[in-house]
Amino acid sequence: MILDAITPKQPRLLVADLDGTLLHDAKVFEDRFITQRSIDTINRAHDAGMQFAIATARPVSTGLQFAEKLPVDAVIYLNGALIDFDPAHSDFDLLTSGATPADENHLIKIGFSSRRACEVCLFLLDRMPGLKLGIVMNDVRYTNFDVRVYWKTQAFQYTNFHDVPEGVADKITIFPEPEQWNELRALIPPDFDISISEGVMWMLMNPQANKEHALHLLCERLDVPLEQTAAFGDDLIDINMMSESGRGVAVANANPKVLSIADEICPSNNEDGVAQWIEAQLG
Repeated sequence: MILDAITPKQPRLLVADLDGTLLHDAKVFEDRFITQRSIDTINRAHDAGMQFAIATARPVSTGLQFAEKLPVDAVIYLNGALIDFDPAHSDFDLLTSGATPADENHLIKIGFSSRRACEVCLFLLDRMPGLKLGIVMNDVRYTNFDVRVYWKTQAFQYTNFHDVPEGVADKITIFPEPEQWNELRALIPPDFDISISEGVMWMLMNPQANKEHALHLLCERLDVPLEQTAAFGDDLIDINMMSESGRGVAVANANPKVLSIADEICPSNNEDGVAQWIEAQLG
């Protein structure tokens, strides 16, 4: 695969999605991995003065391990519902406590009340009995089904949506059957935005919790103009972030709609396409 339209000017900030973009595929979700080539290349770029951030729909429980392997200046978790601006001083307990650190510039949490989340879940179940859904809050999934169908290691608690603790929820996740999509879409309340990950999981989120908004916050915090950023992605939820960045780079395996809006295309995730693109910048 040819690296398309590479320009000589190096970006100051690189922002990369994980699944389908930076990580190699695996039959089991938990087995997806990042290669040493990608780690070494991103370290080289960081040493050369490029800042680096991860932007993923993953929660802390499955995203932190990758942040710990890379020279991250910021990490966007949960598609933008949680942003960590000081990863060097973060750990799992801090990121999932639900508490605000003493340093107000450390974390930003963009969600909605768990009470409102329960209202929405009960409403949807009243209209569509049997719908598989849940609430994600502080890295626990409160669900009406066994999430091990999709993820083997993520913590969950069964709920009837009357016993979820008070707090700030990150998102509502829904796993509709294909024939339920049209009916479900018509029922989503207007105070939520819909994102669909890998064509399977619906995420109902605060309208400000998305990768595009998170990119703007990163640029503001790191003092980097948008036009001096490069964003890498493969899925529909990456499109707005890629469109807003100075250079939106799609991996070759990306969804066709993502490929159609990309400024540039690099090799696939399983060929370390992001690393190849960065290597071309470094020369």
